[in-house]
Amino acid sequence: MTTRLYEHKIFLEHRTPEGHPERADRLRSLAIALQHPNFDALDRKEAPQANEDAVLLAHPEEHLRAVMREIPEEDIVRQIEADTYVGPKSLQAALTAIGGAMAAVDDVMSGKIDNAFVAGRPPGHHAEKDKAMGFCLFNNAAIAARHAQRKYDIERVAIVDWDVHHGNGTQDIFWDDRSVLFCSTHQMPLYPGTGAVDETGVKNNVVNAPLSPDTGSDHFRDAFKSRVLPALDNFRPDLVIISAGFDAHHRDPLAQINLVGDDFDWATGRVMEIAGKYANNRIVSLLEGGYDLEGLAESAGMHIMRLLRG
Repeated sequence: MTTRLYEHKIFLEHRTPEGHPERADRLRSLAIALQHPNFDALDRKEAPQANEDAVLLAHPEEHLRAVMREIPEEDIVRQIEADTYVGPKSLQAALTAIGGAMAAVDDVMSGKIDNAFVAGRPPGHHAEKDKAMGFCLFNNAAIAARHAQRKYDIERVAIVDWDVHHGNGTQDIFWDDRSVLFCSTHQMPLYPGTGAVDETGVKNNVVNAPLSPDTGSDHFRDAFKSRVLPALDNFRPDLVIISAGFDAHHRDPLAQINLVGDDFDWATGRVMEIAGKYANNRIVSLLEGGYDLEGLAESAGMHIMRLLRG
């Protein structure tokens, strides 16, 4: 397998307040882990910055303008929603996260690489059509899916979200769109309060597999095998996008799903099997959550290693 890693120093300049879980140290810890010789085969690229119009693939212009109005010119961190903040470089970072996701789609659709991981921030899966929330400004996965459909005229994109928090934003954007399958495993009850089994979308294109607090590997894998994988098999995607959050790791401070690194390796392998059957191996993986530095480095490292190994 050929795996490309998209990264950029601008991601470190998206600022949040002292003590905030979504912080630049997350990417620093992952970068240290990826210095190991096991990752020498990674094809590393600097993520390009998307133009502002790319946001409009998944959001109305007013949402873009609303976020832009919040970006401070002075050297401060501004709260724009309950737990979502921006600093002077946040728009640039967000557009670069989008640019990395779109470039990764271009790479896999052109056959240059098999799969890609975008180590970017801010994350995206809580951003609804017209609302920034949950540390997220714009929905990177949704924009990547729309880019793939518009530029390459593919029929079916599957988004698999294993972040421990439900991807309410992605669900909101594709709620009535049968061309995109959204599958999510997540803890429930937990922020943002969405993701019940009976939330299936207008076109039955939403598959939620909520997990109870204080469960672990067995329940996660059972949910994946019983709900997510059959839905993917039935959908036969042309491209798979992973909203790769690693906050279901047992060390994570924001949730109580007790996964270990092997679980992310296993889930990655199962998604790769689906992509191999239907999508010519095409996978684009985007970093979402993961707030314990050691847990993130371990889990994301094992995910990326599986992408490399095949």
